[in-house]
Amino acid sequence: MSLASWLTLLRAPGLHAAGLRPLLERFGSVDDIDSLPSLRRQHAAAIAAELRWLEHDAHHFVPFDSASYPPLLAEVSDAPIGLFVRGDPAALSLPQLAIVGSRNPTAGGRDNASSFAAHLARRGLAITSGLAIGIDAAAHQGALAADGVTVAVCGTGLDIDYPAANGALAEQIASRGALVSEFPLGMPALQANFPRRNRIISGLALGTLVVEAAVRSGSLITARLAAEQGREVFAIPSSIHNPLARGCHQLIRQGAKLVETGDDIFVELRALAGVLATALQAAVPDERKAAAAGPETAATGGRALDKAYEILLDALGFEPAGVDMLVERTGFAADEVASMLLILELDGRLESRPGGRYVRRVFKAAR
Repeated sequence: MSLASWLTLLRAPGLHAAGLRPLLERFGSVDDIDSLPSLRRQHAAAIAAELRWLEHDAHHFVPFDSASYPPLLAEVSDAPIGLFVRGDPAALSLPQLAIVGSRNPTAGGRDNASSFAAHLARRGLAITSGLAIGIDAAAHQGALAADGVTVAVCGTGLDIDYPAANGALAEQIASRGALVSEFPLGMPALQANFPRRNRIISGLALGTLVVEAAVRSGSLITARLAAEQGREVFAIPSSIHNPLARGCHQLIRQGAKLVETGDDIFVELRALAGVLATALQAAVPDERKAAAAGPETAATGGRALDKAYEILLDALGFEPAGVDMLVERTGFAADEVASMLLILELDGRLESRPGGRYVRRVFKAAR
């Protein structure tokens, strides 16, 4: 299917992945959809500009039928039919936690967003947010400060510098993670765009953490979407005198998980270790999967492991080791190793030790 056809299809009003499937069943491919030629003529100049933008090495378009399309987002009923990406598309398939909150946070809220993001990024989670000023920016900055991966979902075309105050931050995110948008280039910051953006923030992630939010806020929309998508919702409590705590307290009354530390989130994510493994495996290059192929060995406890995880456990051995050493031993990228270690820890196969080191758990044979 041609890239120009996908860029044309983006402009079909109200079309998302669920609506695309019956079209593909009927016509066989995007190129054969009978209304495409007239739509392409209508938007010829814009599509030509996007094709030129995509010639840049760091600019990408990921259609819904691509193996690079993020697997968790693909499960959402109104998933976009394609995504513009500036940065590394593989970042979208890493295990992610969304962190959202007020654009006008307290100093404590900003510190919480940054410190939670840094802690969780060090443990292997990519941090996803919306690039807004306030809590979003603090979450992105915390992940970057921890040398982690962060993803920013934008409510504009990726050629639009919005918000302008976060222009330098956007450059950092593009170099260490990804900026992503479903909107065509040139799309301005329209109010209606941001609820649509929020479903992607929650859809990419295993869970959403709300740091500070008023009762009526976009952050609570993101939390509601996360719950509807079957993802976890977390909220940080605060003083009853803080008006920005009321949204979080409302979420907790409605069933969101109250969290005080990053490790509280890990406890809740333990049951999702299998989903994390699936999401991460989708980001492993095909050639690495082929190189690692072979008969599956028995798991060291619980379910069977993917071969790539067995390679990492073998490289870890039975002495404590850090990420850098495991990167050297396996040849895997540092962000992949960090995420795989997270999954193995959640699955109970290894333990973290002080100094950023990990040690393999020994399972006793049943008598």
